[in-house]
Formats: sequence, structure tokens, C-alpha cells
Amino acid sequence: MSNHLDPLSNPLNMQTIREIDNLDLPIMQKHHLRILAHCLEILKILNEGNSFEYQNKNPLREWCDNQSRKFDDKKFSDLFYEQLESTSNRLSTFSKKIGKSIEDLEIDDLVILVEQR
Repeated sequence: MSNHLDPLSNPLNMQTIREIDNLDLPIMQKHHLRILAHCLEILKILNEGNSFEYQNKNPLREWCDNQSRKFDDKKFSDLFYEQLESTSNRLSTFSKKIGKSIEDLEIDDLVILVEQR
């Protein structure tokens, strides 16, 4: 059975998932929104933990490497990192455009980003 809703393995909480599911959006936009929200939560977690542990390192790369150890798959880590880095750049550009920091983005902001596509 999948652990996709296991709070220890998913940075999105059930409230956020329900909030996205209840939006009046096409299913593909909801899916895209969940992906953006998931990435955003990862970035927030990394930003909170960006302390001595990650000095002089790329925290996103480290996080992806740690996640891929569960699967013992370096290619997964590389692909995961590329996708998260790309999404991180997109969120950063968007947050600057609307005058917010990434950490301050909310679901309503991500809905705007998804609808622009």
C-alpha cells in the first residue's frame, strides 16, 4: 500500500491536500498545484534547516540525495534534483513578480501561477 498520505513522508498536510482537492479547477491544474505545493513545502523545510548542517553545501541537492538513499538510486536523485531545482526557480521568479518571498507563498498564490500556464 502506498504511503503517499503518510505525514512522515509527505510534506503536505491533509488540510492542504483537501483545500486543493476542493478548488474549482480542472484535475490537471489540481495535480500541478499539488506538485508546486509539495515543492514549496520542501523548500520551506530546507530554509528552516539551512543552518550549520548545510553550510557551503547545496541543501536541495543534499535533500534529494538523502531521499534517493531510500531507493538506492543515484539517477532518481539527479532527476529529482533537476525537477525540484526547476520548480524552485519558477517559484522564485513568480514570488519576486508578485512581491513576496518564497516562504510567504500560499495556495492562492500557487493557483494564480497554475492558471497562468
